[in-house]
Amino acid sequence: MELVILTGASRGLGRAMAERLLAADRQLLTISRRPDASLQTEAAERGAPLEQWALDLAHDIGVAARLEAWLRKQDAARFSAATLINNAALLGPAGPLHDADAESIAAALRVGLEAPALLSAAFLRATDGWRAARKVLNISSGAGRTAIAGSAIYCAAKAGLDHLSRVLAADEALRPDGAKVVSLAPGIIDTDMQAELRSADPVRFVSQPRFLAMKTSGQLATADAAAARVLAYLVRPDFGANPVADVRDT
Repeated sequence: MELVILTGASRGLGRAMAERLLAADRQLLTISRRPDASLQTEAAERGAPLEQWALDLAHDIGVAARLEAWLRKQDAARFSAATLINNAALLGPAGPLHDADAESIAAALRVGLEAPALLSAAFLRATDGWRAARKVLNISSGAGRTAIAGSAIYCAAKAGLDHLSRVLAADEALRPDGAKVVSLAPGIIDTDMQAELRSADPVRFVSQPRFLAMKTSGQLATADAAAARVLAYLVRPDFGANPVADVRDT
């Protein structure tokens, strides 16, 4: 039996990954702002163990403590592998940083960087000593590696996630049976976030034409296709060799 914990599973890439992860031999725990009744139905049809937590990572800093307590109650001997996928993210307001309100800035940083750090720490503490192969997969973005005008907070959160992953991977490499850690860019995906950027005011968000061109030129992958590539990367034998990677890496 495998264990997978997935954040941001209610839509886009996260929803597509959740659907692909449903299996009779895999315990899936999702953490999202709202539960997904259709996912629960599909899990029942497949005989796939699924638990959904309806929690908002932007406001509930107790999520990590709850996860740690839940993990400590599990029978570690049941699992041959345990994986945390930090997928949840908030775009934040599109436009110059000085136009953004404090609450939006704080929420985007909490979801995109603080929550992955807290959840990763909780996951690694609670599973320390498990015989299961452990992995932490952080879903990053090209925005963390290339500056995009009008997207300072999202870019900063993803850049921070990349460097968090580098250091975490280095720390885990010093430990016996340490976890493998990767911050993975999933490619350009046709999601609600992309739609939001395309519909932004080009006067305030000067990068808007770039995102519009990606759509019109057919550069966007479907969420399901992207999910397939991300999950394929997760099971690669060299997972963790490069702590900051891209699904297009060979």
